[in-house]
Amino acid sequence: ASQIGSGLVGVLYILDEPSIGLHHRDNQRLLTTLRRLRDVGNTVVVVEHDEDTMRAADVVVDFGPGAGERGGQLVVSGPPDSVADCASSVTGNYLTGALKIGIPKNRRPAGDRWLTVVNARHNNLDGLSVSFPIGLFTCVTGVSGSGKSSLVEDILHNSLSVQLHRAERSVGDHDQILGLEHIDKVINIDQSPIGHSPRSTPATVMGVFDLIRQLYAELPDAKVRGHAAGRFSFNKPGGRCEACGGLGQKCIEMHFLPDVWVECDGCAGRRYTSGILQVRFRSHSIADVLDMNVETSLAVFENVPRIRHCLQTLADVGLGYMSLGQSSTTLSGGEAQRLKLAAELARPSTGRTLYILDEPTTGLHVTDVEKLLAVMHRLVDGGNTVVVVEHNMEVVKTADYVIDLGPEGGDAGGRIVAKGTPEQVARSKKSHTGRILAELIQ
Repeated sequence: ASQIGSGLVGVLYILDEPSIGLHHRDNQRLLTTLRRLRDVGNTVVVVEHDEDTMRAADVVVDFGPGAGERGGQLVVSGPPDSVADCASSVTGNYLTGALKIGIPKNRRPAGDRWLTVVNARHNNLDGLSVSFPIGLFTCVTGVSGSGKSSLVEDILHNSLSVQLHRAERSVGDHDQILGLEHIDKVINIDQSPIGHSPRSTPATVMGVFDLIRQLYAELPDAKVRGHAAGRFSFNKPGGRCEACGGLGQKCIEMHFLPDVWVECDGCAGRRYTSGILQVRFRSHSIADVLDMNVETSLAVFENVPRIRHCLQTLADVGLGYMSLGQSSTTLSGGEAQRLKLAAELARPSTGRTLYILDEPTTGLHVTDVEKLLAVMHRLVDGGNTVVVVEHNMEVVKTADYVIDLGPEGGDAGGRIVAKGTPEQVARSKKSHTGRILAELIQ
């Protein structure tokens, strides 16, 4: 808004996923704004996964064909129609409808078990009493500012964290929550960074690196040399390269400039001493394993069930391209969230857990959204309850139950506009979400 008011001309504007957090209705307003910036003589470059934004663009530049090592190439560039005509473009196949996220033939019915927030009046919530069905996949929708986060994050999650886990949190105003006997824990999987240390990696977050180290310690070469599992850790003295502390890189402080990381000249980026690197499993050293992506490592550890289970979970959430030793500080918000989700999936489930996700599709291509949906439905099939705050209609249309807040944002929001199955919400004349769902559910 400030840029439009400035009236500048000849400016290059770069926006990274501006549709994040916006309802479809608000997204149309954003596109109108971007067109105005272009029409007065500016250049607008947008990094985006939203279909409406792609269709509104003059030129679409599609990268791929895959992710990670399989990406980095220009697949197609041109008007949206030319991208849709490109058979090798995954994005194009979604634009044409050749690939699409289907609508479930049978939705799980709501039973007699509910989790009910009584008289929610936090921020703009207007004394709501809202019930979430237990054992279902529920989406909370509504335009920006309608009260979704106030209800789900500030009241539901914080209150349950205090009551179930004795956490110290500020809880939004409400009277009580009924139905606590149906769940035994609540887990909020957000997109906050996993760690601020470069020593944190996908392998350590998943806990699979402990299993890999134990495997290497049991190999004949390791036993002959007397290497215990601790020797294969890059976080402990013993087997790691002490020149870089097991990071494979050294940090050069630039004082007034950002620090620069360079490859360690002691181990050439391998993290370990030469003695540790001589211990090999199927011709791969422990350093080779850290350099592998998830899909490659699945083939290497295919006959080791516990390790394979963790790696398969990473692949299931769409992280098959990710290196096991990649620093967690380099992950995007969407990757961090999916890694947390995979870590939860790999743990034994009680079947009575409430999972809360706030806009999990942020930063995800439609192919990744499809994989994420499969994982969330797996959680529900295990008896758990999933509550998602979401604007992405591809997610909303696959939900078992929808709670639509609004009708507008701020003081004009905070009320339940519609609730029920996506089909029931689609029939609501007052719901902005319902009108969009009606177009998708034919």
